[in-house]
Amino acid sequence: MGTILDGKRVAAGLRERLKGRVAALAERNARPVLRIIRVGERRDDLAYEKGIQSACSLLGAVCEVSALPSDASSDALLEVLRDANADGSIHGILALRPLPERFDFEAVRAAIDPAKDIDCMSPIHLACLFEGRTDGFAPCTPEAVIEMLKAYDIPLRGAHVAVAGRSMVVGRPLAMLLLREDATVTLCHSRTRDLPAVTRRADIVVAAVGRARFMGPDFFGPDAAVIDVGISDDGSGKLCGDVDFERCAPRVRAISPAVGGVGAVTSTILLEHLVRACEEQLCKRMIGRRAAWDGIASRNVENQTCTTD
Repeated sequence: MGTILDGKRVAAGLRERLKGRVAALAERNARPVLRIIRVGERRDDLAYEKGIQSACSLLGAVCEVSALPSDASSDALLEVLRDANADGSIHGILALRPLPERFDFEAVRAAIDPAKDIDCMSPIHLACLFEGRTDGFAPCTPEAVIEMLKAYDIPLRGAHVAVAGRSMVVGRPLAMLLLREDATVTLCHSRTRDLPAVTRRADIVVAAVGRARFMGPDFFGPDAAVIDVGISDDGSGKLCGDVDFERCAPRVRAISPAVGGVGAVTSTILLEHLVRACEEQLCKRMIGRRAAWDGIASRNVENQTCTTD
């Protein structure tokens, strides 16, 4: 049996590190505040929202919810986003996705203040990522994959990583993060010829194709580390991943389960982004106050000089 990559353990370690940063913010009378914006009452949205609220509470952060009815207009959503952008007490904004098809997603993602866009919806953050810059927020799930690999000391520098899935949610941004870690990346997709032969040659395989138990033992070499990002209903009401876990786990070096794997880390990465956004916004306000104070002091000196001439 390969090593089981336990996302809950990785998430717990991340939360412990975040508690120190939250405590440091509290010493400056600052507390991270997240605003969740939800349209309708989809069961998966409500479950995710509840999980984020619980995680915020454990961390000492505040989680607020702006719930819009399922028939809300695009203008109503954009107005809520503008209000959250303008509210200086809010540090992070999370608009739950997918949005109803009638919404203009491009308009919504462009409307979020990049400084508060902790879920990487803004095209500005994606541009930073693809340019190799580190000053933006990366998508949470790809970042969670990197965090899990590092937590288990699975080497990335020089490793051959096959990413099965080329979506802008996971596959493409993950490829950029892996390149940043000096990995060699093969980005696979539905039209890749003989996909099992490609993934078998990889040191690390990330499954993000969105098809239940699509990848069996023939997709992996015996020394592979397998990260399963997929989550699907197997048809009987049970959750499963893109990888056939039961058949593959005994035949690989390491593997993450669909439940309790990457998903557990993803929500904690979101909180790390919230804490970072709070830190950065506090820093900017302090710099702004310092600049304003310096300006006042400078004007006072000038005024004093004028009166003594």
